[in-house]
Amino acid sequence: MGFASAWLGSNALFPGIIQEAPSNNTGIVVVVPAFDEPGITDLLDSFASCSKPDCGAEVIIVANAPDNAEENSLSNTRESISAAQSWKDKNRDLFFKVHIIDGLRLISSGWSVGLARKTGMDEAVRRFDFLGNHDGIILNIDADCTVKSNYFDAVFREMNGRPDRKACSIYFEHPLSGNDFPEEVYRSVAMYELHMRYFVRGLSFAGFPYVHHTVGSAIAVKASSYVKAGGMNRRQAGEDFYFIQKLLPAGGFFNLTSTTVYPSPRVSARVPFGTGPVISRLVESAGMQLTSYNPGAFEELRALFAMPDELYSAEPDQLGHIYSELPPGIRGFISSDEWNERINEIRNNTSGRDSFRKRFFGWFNMFRIVKYLNSVHVSLFSKRPVEECAGILLKAMGVDHYPEGPENMLLYFRQLDLMD
Repeated sequence: MGFASAWLGSNALFPGIIQEAPSNNTGIVVVVPAFDEPGITDLLDSFASCSKPDCGAEVIIVANAPDNAEENSLSNTRESISAAQSWKDKNRDLFFKVHIIDGLRLISSGWSVGLARKTGMDEAVRRFDFLGNHDGIILNIDADCTVKSNYFDAVFREMNGRPDRKACSIYFEHPLSGNDFPEEVYRSVAMYELHMRYFVRGLSFAGFPYVHHTVGSAIAVKASSYVKAGGMNRRQAGEDFYFIQKLLPAGGFFNLTSTTVYPSPRVSARVPFGTGPVISRLVESAGMQLTSYNPGAFEELRALFAMPDELYSAEPDQLGHIYSELPPGIRGFISSDEWNERINEIRNNTSGRDSFRKRFFGWFNMFRIVKYLNSVHVSLFSKRPVEECAGILLKAMGVDHYPEGPENMLLYFRQLDLMD
């Protein structure tokens, strides 16, 4: 009985799909959802150009299609299966093996990107379970990405043999120029990635302790940590965000910046929100500015997140006074009754300052932050152009001189992420 056999029996969607046994030295399995991806061999070519890690590796492609897929998308999905199989047949002597799961034959309905990721990740766990390798690394990437040549080596080197490192977000960069897309696409993705990095930097400025990008194409997790977190969800979009939130409470989540994933900036309507739909809206409205969260909201969160030590030391009858000093958006989001109830509950279930702080941020976690941001941008703040928001945040951080323009400002924010 392997370390995950019981979990797989209760939670895996399918029994074992891949019949070929894994090599004994397999240490990495990459999972690739592939719906409407006729160009999937570009990713495989990128993998083939990578340096060999100190372990064996596998790539599991899960070709799937949602119930409402149009015939053209279904045709592209079938083409991707054929193209991947042909590529596999011609490239037998690489450091990684390719397995293709034809989801079109597994089930006839219910497919989503979350379900595709779960199918592949559950199968990766099954393979590590067979080997007894509970620290085997499961990588997630999208079929339209490419990677830096040290992708496999960097991930294995930074995670293998490190019990303190259980999962990570991998550094990513969208291409900002080239001949593959119209100029408007590159302009749009620069604004969108700036929004992503501004949001994460705003959380860091606010003092939130769990600051990580949640990009489904740039996640790694050890097999045992995947199982302990309950596995991937089946959501049609945002599955990466929800999955990472499940991983964080166990600790050991870090930002890996020694390699890079390059997601595509292409227009897409395959999911209801995310990069593709945002780029599509921006391209359709030529010259449109992407708006983002008002910096004032991060200032309010900064005031709240500076309070755990004060709250830990406060007497119960002081909570009302502390509540009255909260920023208006926070008070509008949290009632005085909820405030008193939650803080007292946290106090009664913790024995020290560190445990109080951990439980406080378990309450006001990323889900609550997003709800707060959505709430105050209806009742108090207005969203503003992302370049303007980013400039205001940089000034609040003490940065007086920074480049102008979405692309130049994005490059500046990328450097900030690399320096963390």
